[in-house]
Amino acid sequence: MNLLVTGGAGFIGSCYIRHILTKHPDYKIINLDALTYAGNIENLDDIKNNPNYTFIKGNICDRNLVFDIVRDVDAIVNFAAESHVDNSIKHPEIFIETNVQGTLTLLQAAREYNIQRYLQVSTDEVYGTLGKTGYFYETTPLAPNSPYSASKASADMLVRAYRETYGLATLNTRCSNNYGPYQYPEKLIPYFISQLLKSEKVPVYGDGMNIRDWLYVYDHAEAIDVVLHKGKVGEVYNIGGHNEKTNLEITHLILEAMGKDESSIKYVEDRLGHDRRYAISNDKITAQLGWKPSITFEEGIKLTIEWYLNNQNWIKSIEEKKASLV
Repeated sequence: MNLLVTGGAGFIGSCYIRHILTKHPDYKIINLDALTYAGNIENLDDIKNNPNYTFIKGNICDRNLVFDIVRDVDAIVNFAAESHVDNSIKHPEIFIETNVQGTLTLLQAAREYNIQRYLQVSTDEVYGTLGKTGYFYETTPLAPNSPYSASKASADMLVRAYRETYGLATLNTRCSNNYGPYQYPEKLIPYFISQLLKSEKVPVYGDGMNIRDWLYVYDHAEAIDVVLHKGKVGEVYNIGGHNEKTNLEITHLILEAMGKDESSIKYVEDRLGHDRRYAISNDKITAQLGWKPSITFEEGIKLTIEWYLNNQNWIKSIEEKKASLV
């Protein structure tokens, strides 16, 4: 298979590419990434010389480039997205351009060349927020509460429309919070680790009791692989880890692992439109496709913290690049 992976220099995309080249060594992968601030081509240094891997720097909104690439591929997996909620509150227009217009460009190219499969990687945030009980299911109505989640929900609806209107062979996945190696250090776990390494305090929004379901990134990569190959065209598949933790629980795990205490916490004003709880049901993908998480949260968080502590130069390189862009 000739596979186009968009946003493959990012956190989840790079782990997915590494997974595919290991599990399907005969596949050829094109990685299209604009290398915005969160894209880091160094994430794939270990496979950059693989003869079945090609990197192209470019934007999914670039119609001419996208059409030129797609003519030679069998399937598309779209990870490319702006994804940081705080940034979407400050600059929603950037999220609409990349997450909506970029997705539309990919869909137009996929339709033009009648590709075998188009898989849109989305998020549980499109469902909104939950109370103390219950889960998000694939049938849960979309109710996004931030510009980020609204842009992802809009992209999901475009994917659905291209299936219903044009018969495009689409698939859609919606995942819970990912964690693991190579995550850009603006996200909770790597950001807190980087702050503590500098002996600085970690900011906890509100009371810290917002709940998220945590999924190890390589379990997510395996799930997307399963959906791409076995999923029913036109369907949505939720992918979760069944690991509900409050932000404060995650904070305490990191503090303990790094020999810190409560004095390293700084409580800050809560984020605008901050969803209280996410929890996602895996029932459909488990029953229909046989996937379930293989890494327990206890195993995954240990591996994750160890990776960041052992790769402090990676964090330093990211922070230096970020500083140079300011």
